[in-house]
Amino acid sequence: MKIETLVVGALGTNCYLVSQEDGDEVLVIDPAAEPEKIMAAIGERKVAAVLLTHGHFDHTGALRAFSDKPIYMHPADRIMLTDAKWSVGWRFGDFEARPDATDFVQEGTKLQLAGIDISVMHLPGHTLGGVAYRMEDALFTGDTLFYRAYGRVDHAGGDLPTLFTSLKRLLKMEEDLKVYPGHGRDTTLFQERGRV
Repeated sequence: MKIETLVVGALGTNCYLVSQEDGDEVLVIDPAAEPEKIMAAIGERKVAAVLLTHGHFDHTGALRAFSDKPIYMHPADRIMLTDAKWSVGWRFGDFEARPDATDFVQEGTKLQLAGIDISVMHLPGHTLGGVAYRMEDALFTGDTLFYRAYGRVDHAGGDLPTLFTSLKRLLKMEEDLKVYPGHGRDTTLFQERGRV
């Protein structure tokens, strides 16, 4: 499996392109901003789907470029695609509505897209509908877990005890998965044990 990281937007959000080695289809995780940069990195490959870890504005800013593709997210964050208060876009002057999701995931959802097996963990706390996507030994955690840090809880839908419950779930996992967060450098679950 091939994972490409693009850092885009004013808040330095990680947009990930995931594909099979030499595959002609790609998954886009959190198309945050700078659609031209994302499309250039995709090149001639076909976009199989867009996966949103959550609905904040800084993870969906380039979603319009993929409005004709399947868009997956947890239904609890759907309101963030049209409500700038919930998406926190209002704080940065971003009131633009995003395309609606076409498909919804929840805890335990299994998908196969672009030839890749995907499982979903619902990890609320940063938002009501935050999720992580597992693909092989990679875990895309959005803004739930970062390198030596975790997501904020002071925006709509945030809750610290709920986030801690989600973090405990992650950090008790038996496999040392590679963590690809919504911002900053990658890490592993075992590296983060005892740090957050």
